[in-house]
Amino acid sequence: MFVGQNCQFTNALSEFSVTKMVGVQIVRKSKLESYEAILEALVKKPQPVERLAYETDMDCALVCRLLGFLVENGLVKERPLPRSTQYAITERGVAVFKTLNFRKYLEKVSSSLSALNDAMQTLPILSRDYEDQSEGQNEKY
Repeated sequence: MFVGQNCQFTNALSEFSVTKMVGVQIVRKSKLESYEAILEALVKKPQPVERLAYETDMDCALVCRLLGFLVENGLVKERPLPRSTQYAITERGVAVFKTLNFRKYLEKVSSSLSALNDAMQTLPILSRDYEDQSEGQNEKY
């Protein structure tokens, strides 16, 4: 497994993935979401581990582990600097990131289309109910 120069962080949280509160439920980020978050941060500009951890809201040790996988697979490259190491996204990483973003976009469109379909099925029912109410009111006059 790959370990960068500045990736020697360990603590009690390093074995757990990031969690976020959604209502009362606690939802964990999947590995794919974590990889995507790192790639998204690196698309903006090359960054050191600490900054990536801050931007992605993850533990430094977890970010190091995920970066190791991304480096091994050619999606991210290391840029050694005199005082630290920065990580930059590669062309292959950009292509994967765009694919993942497109998948998210398609999921949003799909959910919007299903909501639109539900609305289209509801409209005739509402229209009939409105017409029935209008006829009832016209009979009173």
